[in-house]
Amino acid sequence: MLTPTSRPTRQRLVDAAEKLMRTTGLASATTKAIAREAGCSEAALYKHFASKEELFVRVIHERLPNIAPLIGELIADPGERGVEECLAELVRQAARFYEEAFPMFGTLLAEPALRAQYQDGLRKIDAGPHLAVEGVARYLERERERGRIRADADPYAAAALLMGACFQRAFFIQVSGPDRVPPAEEFAAAVARTAWAAVRP
Repeated sequence: MLTPTSRPTRQRLVDAAEKLMRTTGLASATTKAIAREAGCSEAALYKHFASKEELFVRVIHERLPNIAPLIGELIADPGERGVEECLAELVRQAARFYEEAFPMFGTLLAEPALRAQYQDGLRKIDAGPHLAVEGVARYLERERERGRIRADADPYAAAALLMGACFQRAFFIQVSGPDRVPPAEEFAAAVARTAWAAVRP
């Protein structure tokens, strides 16, 4: 069995970044604090990750519900699944992602200087939450080409509404409490049903 310090350095760094993001927030999760938590030097951190932003993106992709593989799968071939079912799967995963991610980014949203630094870092590695909306829009464009949604439907607007609903649910959980929102499964089914009614041929 691997002891904490015998695990690969990269894994320890991702573990440490995730822990600090969840417990102290993004602002306090400095590279120095992450390296200390991981039991290594900052120099070792930079051997594995070009920047703190890249490390945080890795945490998001590896440790949180990730919608990107599902989007790629649905663009390529939804199989026997209908559009409403596909939308429900997308909303379910996005709702869970935002629910877990929102607390991590609270301090980022509160500090303009840190937010600007983080935005710049994300641009450099072509990452960011906008990619989820763009990905869902590409899926809906593909469904429009297949003739499975209305020809005059706006894929980007529909994607923004779907992902925006997931983000709002996460916001309500943090501000009003989890008892004030429907469970993810129920929420996903209702949002998908409503979206499908708007875009169906």
